[in-house]
Amino acid sequence: MDLTFSEEQDELRKVVRSFLAKHSDETEVRRPAADPGGHEPVVWRRMAGELGLQGLAVPEEYGGSGFGYVDLGIVFEEAGRALLCGPYFATVALAAEALLRCADEPARAELLPGIASGDTVATLALTEDNGRWDERGIRLTAHETTNGWRLTGAKTYVPDGHLADLLLVAARTESPGISLFAVEDAEAQGLTRTSLPTLDQTRKQARLEFTDTPARLLGTEGAAWPGLERTLATASVLLAAEQVGGAAAALDAAVEYAKIREQYGRPIGSFQGIKHKCADMLMEIECARSAAYGGLWALDAGDETEIAIAAALAQAFCSEAFTRVAGDNIQVHGGIGFTWEHPAHLYFKRAKSSEVLLGTPSYHRELLAARLGI
Repeated sequence: MDLTFSEEQDELRKVVRSFLAKHSDETEVRRPAADPGGHEPVVWRRMAGELGLQGLAVPEEYGGSGFGYVDLGIVFEEAGRALLCGPYFATVALAAEALLRCADEPARAELLPGIASGDTVATLALTEDNGRWDERGIRLTAHETTNGWRLTGAKTYVPDGHLADLLLVAARTESPGISLFAVEDAEAQGLTRTSLPTLDQTRKQARLEFTDTPARLLGTEGAAWPGLERTLATASVLLAAEQVGGAAAALDAAVEYAKIREQYGRPIGSFQGIKHKCADMLMEIECARSAAYGGLWALDAGDETEIAIAAALAQAFCSEAFTRVAGDNIQVHGGIGFTWEHPAHLYFKRAKSSEVLLGTPSYHRELLAARLGI
């Protein structure tokens, strides 16, 4: 296994970073974050049309580019660095991956091209009021009628669920196990969407309520959980890459401020306390980067056991590392870092939000221990 980036991957990073520097700077982050929609359609279309980011890892037969997870991880790392405000994680890391892991070729052929082209915003509705990300937490039910399947129940904490064109919903049927359904009509009968107040305004969440809502069964009834479990593992690794990017941006901001902020006639970066804090931040980031990159290479290698272990490790470590680094960035900035006007708090809120987005660090440590047989 080659654990280095190719020239093409280095160039991909440069292109994505340059694009996001123009279209996801602080001003462009704050504007959609303050909007209830939390989404800039023009940027979304340009991401798809000019760079092909939504379809980067989608196979070519479904309208994508067919690149690997390492390439996709580079994009997520840069998105995290820029605090990209939009449904990229929900659409690419959750919905597209769930479709790829679903044993339903007609559904993949029909639904993935819209995601790859940027025409479709999608998400995965899995968690409910219990906040659990495991199979036992799913209680929403589906029943079959003469006119097709119907969903009844509620999903909450759904990333970008308020604006998604395509909802992939995990539900229980009369058959044992979990089934996956698609709700392809944003105005479907019995569907109610409610935006939720969030700590991190750059990543919107919603509560979805289903009352006898028409849905389409994807794959085999009762057989969806293995694919969903793999989807969560993939999303955990991609989220870890995003967290590494955010932490790296926070460190860069802290170092830059330490160079120019003076106290007692000298830059604060010359003080031992600040030096040690920045060094500790760098160590956190490098360890987190190793964990995230290890997960990305495991995804491309395709060993399911290694993927499960690497995903739990990456999310358990990277989520806490980002939070610590973002907090230290505020400390380096002092009082100004606590103000609404300063971007340091944007990174801290993203860190705290993503720390629990796919389950708490302790939950992922439990997964890791179980997968290692400890």
